[in-house]
Amino acid sequence: MKKFILTIGRQYASGGRNIGENLAKKLGVPFYDKKIINLASKESGICDEFFEKADECPSNSILNALASSFSTSGLTFHPNEYLSNESLFSIQSEIIRKIANKGSCVIVGRCADYLLRENKDLIRVFICADIEDRISTIIKRNSVDEGKAIEILKKADKTRSGYYNYYTDKEWGSSSSYDLCINSSRCGQEGTIEIIKELINLKK
Repeated sequence: MKKFILTIGRQYASGGRNIGENLAKKLGVPFYDKKIINLASKESGICDEFFEKADECPSNSILNALASSFSTSGLTFHPNEYLSNESLFSIQSEIIRKIANKGSCVIVGRCADYLLRENKDLIRVFICADIEDRISTIIKRNSVDEGKAIEILKKADKTRSGYYNYYTDKEWGSSSSYDLCINSSRCGQEGTIEIIKELINLKK
């Protein structure tokens, strides 16, 4: 199989992460999601907590979150340029580019499709799902009622879209930004994996 860099964007609770992880296992290639945070922390020497708070969040949200957490603990937080969202995003971006240079892999989220847009081995996929299935998944996973599940879903999608739209010149979830958009509710997770595998096999 030729080298490929598969990036997966996904709606919250659409199964995108599981699909990406299982696909990577089937193809025997590395899978990157939260692992990117650990690599960025190790590379920069910055505590992974800062990256976790900034993870797929729009600009300045990490500074607000940190200021809030420090104030509740009775401490004073003074934001600086090095710990801005943009700086942390830049560090993660460099990690993603290094990962892509190593060989075939699957990367979920973190604007990887945009960051690697010049990479000839790039394949960009976006996974969505029917809202009823997403709500059901959140209810089971978070042990919440339907109203709370809808609230979680809307907030998560808003955060992801805000992050993607802020750091790219594209629109999160727009078909023009991807090579394939697929509804996991219609195809099932295994069916979605097989379709993506076929796309990889068709790669020229």
